[in-house]
Amino acid sequence: MDADKQVSGVDSDNQFVELAVEVFAMLADSTRVRIILALGEDELSVNHLADIVDKSPAAVSQHLAKLRLARMVTTRQEGTRVFYRLENEHMRQLVSDAIFQAEHSLGGTPRHHLIPPKDH
Repeated sequence: MDADKQVSGVDSDNQFVELAVEVFAMLADSTRVRIILALGEDELSVNHLADIVDKSPAAVSQHLAKLRLARMVTTRQEGTRVFYRLENEHMRQLVSDAIFQAEHSLGGTPRHHLIPPKDH
């Protein structure tokens, strides 16, 4: 393996590079990013998500269907209600990191650098 093609221990010719591009394409929509942020800590219904992201339940449902097909969210049914949650913690971290990167673009000290670290 050519060491020049290694980035953070991942081969840049790796098949997952193309899948990563698909992940970024799926997140190239502000409503879907807001949905991911809303689902960061809890599972929520379509109606609750619609209230949070200020979109119609029908629009949110369409975005959730795409996120579900991309295996970014999963569901749990309780009677007639469906609750959505993130498939894993990586989506929350990826979106958070993108927000942090956006804060850097504004100049000055990014807001996330001003927040004291959480005690573990």
